[in-house]
Amino acid sequence: MLKIDKHLSVPHNIASVLVRRAPKLVLPFADRSKSRLRAVLDNGTDAALFLPRGTVLRGGDLLVAEDGSFIEVQAAAESVLEVRAQDPHALMRAAYHLGNRHTPVEIGRDYLRLEYDAVLADMLRRLGVQAERAELPFEPEAGAYGGGHKHGHDATFAEDYAAAQAVFREHHGHDHGDADHVDDANCVHKH
Repeated sequence: MLKIDKHLSVPHNIASVLVRRAPKLVLPFADRSKSRLRAVLDNGTDAALFLPRGTVLRGGDLLVAEDGSFIEVQAAAESVLEVRAQDPHALMRAAYHLGNRHTPVEIGRDYLRLEYDAVLADMLRRLGVQAERAELPFEPEAGAYGGGHKHGHDATFAEDYAAAQAVFREHHGHDHGDADHVDDANCVHKH
């Protein structure tokens, strides 16, 4: 089994001839979001990914195996909703409502793309946009802090929480300690 433990994001500046010759790892988004994974390359080779926690692979990224070989990541086609609208305002409203539901969304110049969900398809149509099911690669936004949306049960929660607290301290110019309190902007903070 080929052990893969290094990740080179696009742009990686590796010669295109080497990338074309490299075996491909074709995965849907859910699997490209895992740091530990067993997979089969397009040439039939069994591979095991051992990447840093929080790594999200994107189409075009390169992986480096322990033997020094390159593997190109490709986004697999998967069941998605492609959302389009004649009116840019309607598309922005759709993006707002999807974000309000913490739905991972790929944002294109004139479209939104999300994992297929019949309930969301109905909501989007009620908002006045076209939402059509398709089989396409899915590359959602990484999130405001670069790692996507996290919940308290995720393995990287402590790291993400510390990063968010650092940003908060930069914004407010002070630390809040460990006690529950009300700050000068009347915001209640639970620690």
